[in-house]
Amino acid sequence: MNARLPVIILLILSLIPVLPFTAMAEEAPSSLHVKKVENLPEDFIFGMDVSSVLAEEASGVRYYDFDGNETDLFRLLADNGINYIRVRVWNNPWDDEGRGFGGGNCDIAAAVEIGKRAAACGMKLLVDFHYSDFWADPGKQMVPRAWAGMEIGEKTQAAYDYILDCMTRLKNAGVDVGMVQLGNETNGAMAGEKTWMNIAYLMDAGARATREVYPDALIALHFANPENTDSYRTYAKKIDYYEKNGLIHYDVFATSYYPYWHGTLDNLSAILTKIADTYGKKVMVMETSYAFTEEDTDFSANTIGGGGGIVKDYPFTPQGQANCVRNITDTVVNRTPSGIGVCYWEGAWITVGTDSWEENHEKWERYGSGWASSYAGIYDPKDAGKWYGGSAVDNQTFFDAAGRPLESLKVFRLMRTGNETDPVPDALEEPEIICDLNMPLVLPETVNAVMTDDSRQAVPVTWNLTEEQDRKMHESGPAQYEIAGEAGGMEAKCWVSMIEYNFLRDYSFEEDDGSWVFTDLKKADELYIEDKKTDSLTGSKHAHFWSAAQNSVEFTLEQTVPDLPEGKFKFAVSVMGGDCGETDIYAYIKIDGEEVARSEHIPITGYNSWNQGIVPVFDHPAGTKVTVGVYVKCQGAGNGAWGKIDDAMLNSVQ
Repeated sequence: MNARLPVIILLILSLIPVLPFTAMAEEAPSSLHVKKVENLPEDFIFGMDVSSVLAEEASGVRYYDFDGNETDLFRLLADNGINYIRVRVWNNPWDDEGRGFGGGNCDIAAAVEIGKRAAACGMKLLVDFHYSDFWADPGKQMVPRAWAGMEIGEKTQAAYDYILDCMTRLKNAGVDVGMVQLGNETNGAMAGEKTWMNIAYLMDAGARATREVYPDALIALHFANPENTDSYRTYAKKIDYYEKNGLIHYDVFATSYYPYWHGTLDNLSAILTKIADTYGKKVMVMETSYAFTEEDTDFSANTIGGGGGIVKDYPFTPQGQANCVRNITDTVVNRTPSGIGVCYWEGAWITVGTDSWEENHEKWERYGSGWASSYAGIYDPKDAGKWYGGSAVDNQTFFDAAGRPLESLKVFRLMRTGNETDPVPDALEEPEIICDLNMPLVLPETVNAVMTDDSRQAVPVTWNLTEEQDRKMHESGPAQYEIAGEAGGMEAKCWVSMIEYNFLRDYSFEEDDGSWVFTDLKKADELYIEDKKTDSLTGSKHAHFWSAAQNSVEFTLEQTVPDLPEGKFKFAVSVMGGDCGETDIYAYIKIDGEEVARSEHIPITGYNSWNQGIVPVFDHPAGTKVTVGVYVKCQGAGNGAWGKIDDAMLNSVQ
């Protein structure tokens, strides 16, 4: 043997790059159950909005890979199937002292930095111009301070100059911009403008500026509330009119879709398909998210938590979160022609600390890592100036409070291959029971276990309800109770609403069986029974009214009770709404067609601010016919009067 051979071998080995052990190790199988999304295009957009990331990192947040190693967030997202990074851009989210408004302090400088990091990991940037100095959404489209007082022509030029400068800065930094969004959830307003012609000018300015610098980037318009299909048809029709007249040449009609609030996937598919087919546009879900837990980790309240009031189609678990994302994606891919993508909103906006509100507050103020700082009060005194704080979505991210990734983050890449594991229980459904105060309470004998494959299996349940608790529930008047139990080794919950006996049919409009009759006394645009749990007082349906023109809302809503026994009764109904201006709203009773009693005026005070009208106690003689009703008349405040009616109660009085 040649004595020099071992030396030569060592020299050769020294030239071979040494790979990290983690790169050579085979990844452990995922416990996440993911059904493959068939027909998923290679270029389908899996986006992630991480607009807060720079502020998070400045506040000390660190992110880790699945092996527990600290990692770059952008590399981790790219490795798990994300190919677009979305970033919001505010014109000037700073006060005169240079203190940030919060929400990531997302100006163009932040967008450039985020865009560079995305490009380094092979991801494109989706630029979300809010046309505002801070948050823009359906209820808030404030003019940037620098544009205040401008006429539309001057404002249009300012918008063009601003977006041209932003796009040029991104281009010079080497950012790969794949899409530009002109406005955020622009449901009929933008930068203080409330007419579609002026909105069209501002959108067109952004489109022209974008195409000068990035001619191949897709131009998207973004709206919210797809459950209001008439509104979506109106938005698309208005924009089409201006596009045919030389303005707003856009490519993508995009929507927010948060399952808690925005209706069914069937409805989402139907309205996006209608718009795509009618106007020849691509469509996508621009924002979505889902909770993996009810818990808050940053001492600042979350948008979504436990209890009722929302649609909860999936458990608040990582598997439930993954199933939600998978089903939205499948809807866009396989049930929505021209669907091009799904973007998850703020999937990494976790707590900046777990010790105290005071320590976190100092970071939110200094680095802008909360949803708003107190400094935002100079621009938005009615909202941010009062309710500034931390992340409202730390329970909807793909990371725990320590920055460790949840298994659900893998859903984006696993949708391409599938990962169908043996189904096991993931959580229990929480049944909702309505019980009359004068009737025995009967709790369900089984509850549904939600399996990891999103199927349901009935499981026997034992409820922790004593006779004494049952007696107090019946004697304490109308109220809602949480009953705990155990099923299949898991904690069970049941929500019980104790109510007075109601002599009305379909008191909360759930059946929509014709018991209630609208009589339109003007020409309101919308009078119907709406299915939207977040706008309901009980159940998921309610009576809905809306009309755009002033003085066009005047109607009655009535039910005749054929077999009401003789006696004394009271009638009550609840109303909420907005933009109604001067109103005349009251509940009333008719006996044999003649009004005999009415409530005091029922005010309209704002969204989800329910006010009850109560008709004083009235006598119902034998042999007479009783009709209950509510009269509504709204002048309107210029933006379209709207409201909801729910929980009509006709109860006997001893």
